[in-house]
Amino acid sequence: AHLVPYFRIQEFKVTLSEENINLKTLRELCFNGIPFEGGIRAQCWKILLNYLPLDQTLWESFLKKQREVYSQFLKEMIIQPGIAKANLGLSREDVTMEDHPLNPNPDSRWNTYFKDNEILLQIDKDVRRLYPDMAFFQRPTEYPCQLILDPQNDYETLRRRVEQTTLKAQTVNRNRSGVTNVSSPGKALNLYPSNEYEVLPSGSEAHWEVVERILFIYAKLNPGIAYVQGMNEIVGPIYYTFATDPNSEWKEHAEADTFFCFTNLMSENRDNFIKSLDDSQCGITYKMESVYSMLKDKDLELYLKLEEQNIKPQYFTFRWLTLLLSQEFLLPDVIRIWDTLFSDQDRFHFLILVCCAMLILIRESLLAGDFTVNMRSLQDYPISDVHTILTKAKELQDNS
Repeated sequence: AHLVPYFRIQEFKVTLSEENINLKTLRELCFNGIPFEGGIRAQCWKILLNYLPLDQTLWESFLKKQREVYSQFLKEMIIQPGIAKANLGLSREDVTMEDHPLNPNPDSRWNTYFKDNEILLQIDKDVRRLYPDMAFFQRPTEYPCQLILDPQNDYETLRRRVEQTTLKAQTVNRNRSGVTNVSSPGKALNLYPSNEYEVLPSGSEAHWEVVERILFIYAKLNPGIAYVQGMNEIVGPIYYTFATDPNSEWKEHAEADTFFCFTNLMSENRDNFIKSLDDSQCGITYKMESVYSMLKDKDLELYLKLEEQNIKPQYFTFRWLTLLLSQEFLLPDVIRIWDTLFSDQDRFHFLILVCCAMLILIRESLLAGDFTVNMRSLQDYPISDVHTILTKAKELQDNS
């Protein structure tokens, strides 16, 4: 049994050692799952997500440039506003109206700052919940961001910003109603095991804080979409894959590399997150309906049963499609599904095949169940073996 993986790893190594990587060959290899060993998966994902160029001779200079660009983002979007706020605290007398927090002008720096805070709090709430069944995201990263954690800094970091804003929100609530225990962002504390909010010792940061930074910068650079709940579930598996890369010189740059790969993936997937596009050809409604039209084609009896029970595709495929199935399976399985999705030239078409396969694989129980039972199966999908699902999807693809 050990020979096969070894040969597979060799096949990948050969393909990845070409000066000019053959994308078609690489895609075919990745389609059946990518080995983790030797950092192969992290490297393949970076190529499949159009981050690394196919010409390997360019990698070194390209990566150096991208990582510098990312630290520029950190400086402009996190460090500078933090310094501005710290300075304001130091010298009140030279605050002009322009920079005053109460300046009503919508373009004022403060207005932006407060708007960003709303986004930041939403991101913060979501990233702390990433994969609660795994300790990984709560653990400290081996490569905390030195730019930000420099003990010489007394400016406001994102972490401090969240703490300040949460505290303010709590006090406001308390004073307004005179009751101490009104729901507030602080109430989230009771939802999690209490240790989750233990702040790591100074100079270290948890993996979820890195993900928070990636999402915050993405939101700042893409104001049209900013941050939508669920993006955390898309950035999580990418970051996990890069931050556990056995190859340490890649692993060290997991944050910057994840940012760019996530941005590329979102440029293909963002239409699913934009509400106004819901009914357009590229929007999510169209994709949800394609799952049913494919099902109708592949298994008419099952399709009619779901129609008859008035189980609409949006009741369950919305989450499947938007979050690329990241909520339906355990993280290692999600990553395995993504190997195949990323390797498919038309990733989102294959995703529709996977959704269709998921329905057909539980057809017997769906045909036998009533609305409630069936909705429960679809909301909490019963099959955990993703290999079966991918094999079925491939079979549907070959028969079309």
